[in-house]
Amino acid sequence: MPEAASRPAWADIDLGAITSNTAALRELVAPAAVCAVVKANGYGHGAVEAATAALAGGATWLAVAFVEEGIALREAGIDAPVLLLSEPAISAMATTVAHRLTPTVYSVTGVHAARDAGAVAVHLKVDTGMHRVGAQPAWLAEVARAIVDSGGMRLEGFWTHLAVADEPDKDATTKEQLRRFDDAREVIAAAGLVPEIVHAANSAGAIAHPAARFDLVRCGIAVYGVPPAPALDGRVALRPAMSVVAEVTHVRRVDAGEGISYGHRYVTTAETTIATVPLGYADGVPRRLGVERAPVLIGGQRRPIAGVVTMDQLMVDCGPDAAVAVGDEVVLIGRQGDAEITAEDWAGRLDTIGYEVVCGIGPRVKRRYN
Repeated sequence: MPEAASRPAWADIDLGAITSNTAALRELVAPAAVCAVVKANGYGHGAVEAATAALAGGATWLAVAFVEEGIALREAGIDAPVLLLSEPAISAMATTVAHRLTPTVYSVTGVHAARDAGAVAVHLKVDTGMHRVGAQPAWLAEVARAIVDSGGMRLEGFWTHLAVADEPDKDATTKEQLRRFDDAREVIAAAGLVPEIVHAANSAGAIAHPAARFDLVRCGIAVYGVPPAPALDGRVALRPAMSVVAEVTHVRRVDAGEGISYGHRYVTTAETTIATVPLGYADGVPRRLGVERAPVLIGGQRRPIAGVVTMDQLMVDCGPDAAVAVGDEVVLIGRQGDAEITAEDWAGRLDTIGYEVVCGIGPRVKRRYN
């Protein structure tokens, strides 16, 4: 992409960190296996690259949200089992099977579509309290019977998704979901189904709820070195895989009392040095970070963003005595010297989660892999 190549801004992706994080999670949850979730372009890290690194760390399954994401893995030569986390559209089921993707099903219609497409195996999802997708317990038996009557299609997996595993003060809710999951397993057993793989845990469930590990855990954000919640930070050794870096493209001296950026929400209190950085909200640096005066790292020092982040650029107040020059490195997320800014730091300022931060780093930001 010419624009991305023409400006000094990039995201460094540490594939060794993804491999190491996966290995640490695998050790934590053993004997359960690890499914690395690489949807949303590997949470912004690059799906194919992240999948390859996670498999090197011991993941034995991959998971994606959409059929197209699974096809991209297959076209890159990745042969590991790939689970679709939602039931594919009927029109997409034949493509799903043709690319050896494992469909999740949770409706009779979905089961019939998988059967008609020639699926060998499916994973059945039950809704135990997330209320997003999954078979409702009231009609789980009917879906199970449809699988039994499908003529040889295997129930390879049976699973659910935990809604509040990342909130320790809501452990009772997670335990209730697991109790409902146990009840659901009895329902399908009564229909004659014994799944080969049982799974419930996301990253938070894998880390904080040993009872949720079963045969397989589906780890997404933790694979990329971001704790699923501040309360779970440090529970397993994780290393952030993404750094967001740029170079200063312009420097100017600005007098005291001058407004910076749109709306002049930032006004200098003394003569100072303002550096321009070629990343903006179109690249996933939220406009509000400037309002919050979030820091970046220049010369190993924290310097505040000055004024609102614009679409393609942001400005930084480097202070009156800063020796900053065009070409100097600017770290928005990552480490510079002894200082570090994390995705969770952004999340805390923005009242969001680290997932949204890393997924939001846009395609105009070129990825460099190491």
